[in-house]
Amino acid sequence: MIAEQTFTEQYLRVRAHSETICKGLETEDYVVQPVVDVSPPKWHLGHTTWFWETFILVPNAHGYRTFHDDFSYVFNSYYETVGKRVLRTDRGNLSRPTVSGVYAYRAYVDEHMSHFLNTTNLPPDLQTLIVLGLNHEQQHQELLITDIKYILGNNPLLPAIEMPIFEHQVQTLNPSIVVREGVYWVGYPSSSSPADNPESFCFDNELGRHKVYLNETTLAGNLVTNGEYLEFIKAGAYQNFRHWLSDGWAWVNINTIKSPLYWHQIDGEWWNYTFGGLQPVDLAAPVCHISYYEADAYARWRGMRLPTEFEWEVAAVDSAAVDSGADQLNWGSRWEWTNSAYLPYPGFITAEGAVGEYNGKFMSGQMVLRGASVATPEGHSRSTYRNFFQPDKRWQYTGIRLAK
Repeated sequence: MIAEQTFTEQYLRVRAHSETICKGLETEDYVVQPVVDVSPPKWHLGHTTWFWETFILVPNAHGYRTFHDDFSYVFNSYYETVGKRVLRTDRGNLSRPTVSGVYAYRAYVDEHMSHFLNTTNLPPDLQTLIVLGLNHEQQHQELLITDIKYILGNNPLLPAIEMPIFEHQVQTLNPSIVVREGVYWVGYPSSSSPADNPESFCFDNELGRHKVYLNETTLAGNLVTNGEYLEFIKAGAYQNFRHWLSDGWAWVNINTIKSPLYWHQIDGEWWNYTFGGLQPVDLAAPVCHISYYEADAYARWRGMRLPTEFEWEVAAVDSAAVDSGADQLNWGSRWEWTNSAYLPYPGFITAEGAVGEYNGKFMSGQMVLRGASVATPEGHSRSTYRNFFQPDKRWQYTGIRLAK
């Protein structure tokens, strides 16, 4: 977040960006849910508004009246503490509230939040919760972008749409990064609280700073490109079990996977869906929309591996650890799959109440991704950020960095 801005300015800036992302949508685009992982844009806009109403206004704004008594049931995501909710699979079945009704809900809550932030002396714990809310909405902004792409990318018309991101950035040539053998600190250095400095924010899964031992490791200076990944496809790797984890090989065959998500082979040439419509695959751009299974298989095919999340973090932040005179990692265009399972750091404590449901209960069956992507909002990335998804997921802007 931008520290010199007031909470009101930060709040209004973040809220406005959510609506900017949806600027090019037609009404029908707001309500589609092609698969369980993708939520309708209308739901994201309502859920982020529900968060402010439920956790800030209702318990803290004297005399506040909820916009609609049943919206908590509709827009609660997974907070068991807050009460019952619509099943995730049914979010696309909600014709009501209407899109205009959701925007009216946002306007109502924004008006009350602006008044509350301007007139209330906020105690430190409430300031911390507000910073969490801002980061929560920024998380949903990235999901909005990727969910919209999945919705339109699975429409047979493959429509183009205006979106405030540049999807396929060509990389400059960067040298490999050699991390020397040694013991290193990893995790977020929590020396100040978000109430004192919004720049100090981190999620609870980043806390528990601790030491790790690393063998000498070399990380590629660049992400794997579409052209390099195309060689993997042409080599018949999707038909060769030797490159795949057992679960990955089953996933490939059950789902008839032959290429990254959004790739289409037309008359012998490879194209991919972008927000600009169907375009020839840019061979120089980093490959994206791939699963952990695909990333791992590609690394094995190259005789290499994926870095652990700790190797990645040390290479990204610790200049004293890096050999060969190279700068730290050049990251930020793709979420980078690591070879680390999503598990708690030493001393991880689940917070009391609904906030405690934010990360901890998902620490099973998922892999860690590091970095950020072209869809990550400005000010929402840091080297200790631990993103996480199941190994088959690939609708995010996910990519590959090799290690050995």
